[in-house]
Amino acid sequence: MGETPLRVAVLVSGEGTSLENLCEAIDAGRVPARVCAVVASKPDVGGLARAARRGIPAVAVVRKDYDDGARFNDAIHEALAPHDVELVALLGFLSIFEPRERYAGRVINVHPALIPAFSGKGFYGARVHRAVIDAGVRVSGATVHFADDQYDTGPILLQEPVPVLATDTPERLAARVQAAERRLVPEAVRLIAEGRVRLDGRRVEILP
Repeated sequence: MGETPLRVAVLVSGEGTSLENLCEAIDAGRVPARVCAVVASKPDVGGLARAARRGIPAVAVVRKDYDDGARFNDAIHEALAPHDVELVALLGFLSIFEPRERYAGRVINVHPALIPAFSGKGFYGARVHRAVIDAGVRVSGATVHFADDQYDTGPILLQEPVPVLATDTPERLAARVQAAERRLVPEAVRLIAEGRVRLDGRRVEILP
């Protein structure tokens, strides 16, 4: 990607803690990127406030204002267009974002489980962690993957396992998975910014 910081747009639906974590990693010099825009799918969420405090251009494109996903995505693409975005990061974004030709292969998503397990439509937030505990599995984790126009189906970039303990509640498990997410997201953006990621169909190669 060269020496110019990678221009990243972040899409959020909630408090924006992953956005804040990415910004802190950038501020610390660990990630050669810049968050150039934030788009929220709900009004008045914490992610918009965090962006405003940092002086990042931010806008709400409210999902419920659109009668179909295509028009909703038209509006998101219109909001992103002025910002010369090189990477779109879906960080707690609960709607489908369509990369279309403009962002094909340049959208990443973070998911609170080890895809392909406990993923797809309806698997988000506490629902994921409750399903993991109810299934009796011993390991969950976090995944950063390239996103397409379906839920949680794109090529996997990074994963980190997290043990599931006998004493876990969804909240306790979520806290440890979120800690893994805080490590994986900045690392994923760093690798992409450094030009060290190559997509080959369903496989992702990380270059030296």
